Amino acid sequence: MMYGFNIGLSVVVLVLLFVVVNAIKVLREYQRGVIFTLGRYTSVKGPGLIFVIPIIQQMVRVDLRIVTMDVPSQDVISRDNVSVKVNAVIYFRVMEPDKAIIEVERYLDATSQLAQTTLRAVLGKHELDEMLSERDKLNNDIQHILDVQTDAWGIKVTAVEIKHIDLNETMVRAIARQAEAERERRAKVIHAEGERQAAQALMEAAEILATQPSALQLRYLQTLTQVAGDKTSTVVFPVPVDLLTSLMGGGDALSSSSGPTPGAGAGPAPHNAREAASADTTDVQATSTTGRLNPDADLL
Repeated sequence: MMYGFNIGLSVVVLVLLFVVVNAIKVLREYQRGVIFTLGRYTSVKGPGLIFVIPIIQQMVRVDLRIVTMDVPSQDVISRDNVSVKVNAVIYFRVMEPDKAIIEVERYLDATSQLAQTTLRAVLGKHELDEMLSERDKLNNDIQHILDVQTDAWGIKVTAVEIKHIDLNETMVRAIARQAEAERERRAKVIHAEGERQAAQALMEAAEILATQPSALQLRYLQTLTQVAGDKTSTVVFPVPVDLLTSLMGGGDALSSSSGPTPGAGAGPAPHNAREAASADTTDVQATSTTGRLNPDADLL
């Protein structure tokens, strides 16, 4: 009889040890335990050491850390009928463990499927140029929609990032041609703007020079000074008729006021016929040179 009592005591001790081992649970700082008593939700416990009654109570562990989930590549047709492949990544965490377990089955899979459908729906409302240039706006739109829909599951979507947009080769070449044409357009606009500003400056300079005729003559003389430094080429520079007229008029007035001086206008008498012929040749060359210059001045 004593032997039977020892066996029964041993069985009770083993059962108690089994119950104690299965009843004691340790939860880490980032974990929570959702407790169900006889199938009904009771409470959320953790972190640390908790006690769960075996058979009567069950516990479901929930991780509260941020989950990084990769959204598979999705075929999207933009609003301007361009087919692209887009993949993204979402960051979310469980804020209310009881809702994440009770309200939805496998909240990780549910969030992944919702992210895929939302990505296709949001990007399909935008054109290709908006997808490429306004990623921040698209990320915020997707994040807001996911956050609103997963709020009932106790999940907080913290961020959504579109990682890559795949285009076919034809579309890539078309975008390259468009960018090249845009750069050429900007270059032409800048060149035309420069021409307009130069014309405006020349017009203002002409108005200033028109008020003072002597300023124009000084400008001609300055240009001659600049050109005279280069002795390797012949420069034909037009002379204004007004300048010649003023100079000739001044010379005539000076001659009339002073009067003729005997022997002043005539040079030394030639000693022989050869010197007389040279003087005549020099006069002819000067006359022909003056005849060549006058047409250019008249053209100005």
